[in-house]
Amino acid sequence: MSGAEVVATLLGLLGVGLMVRQHVWAWPVGIVQVILSAWVFWAARLYSDAVLQGIFLVLQAYGWWAWTLGRTRAGETLPVTRLGGRGAAGFTLAGLLATAAWGEGMRRLTDAALPHADAFILVFSVLAQWLQARKRLECWLVWIVVNFAAVGVYAARGLLLFAGLYAVFLFLALVGYRAWRRTEVRP
Repeated sequence: MSGAEVVATLLGLLGVGLMVRQHVWAWPVGIVQVILSAWVFWAARLYSDAVLQGIFLVLQAYGWWAWTLGRTRAGETLPVTRLGGRGAAGFTLAGLLATAAWGEGMRRLTDAALPHADAFILVFSVLAQWLQARKRLECWLVWIVVNFAAVGVYAARGLLLFAGLYAVFLFLALVGYRAWRRTEVRP
């Protein structure tokens, strides 16, 4: 367990707690957290997770922008809405195809540990983060599945603090889903 893993864990808890409350400071806290996490994952040879942190960096900046400057057509801040069945099916299919492709590439081209499981975490985390930046309720459902998978992967690689963090994230995703559902704007 490194100092970077400890600080990233604490910032991760803070960031997700802020996200559950739809607080805009979740995004800058997340930016610092993903930079530290990238370092930890690279050292553990979880390359897809390290790459994921770089993608998260971009999505964190986008989310910060979308929540502070992004507006609806009526000029209001983004409301919590649903993706819908067809959109969810499309996201799921795209996610599964991208997971298979990325995982196979990592298996063939690197010495990655657990390449397909790591690829699943990467791909579906990106989808969840994008949905979160757009305040789509389904983001929390995706986070529930991703966090469940991440607990096993990180424990298998000896990242016990991160495994514990993602177990807490799993619980917070359940809380986040309930909290956001109460503020959802329905058509």
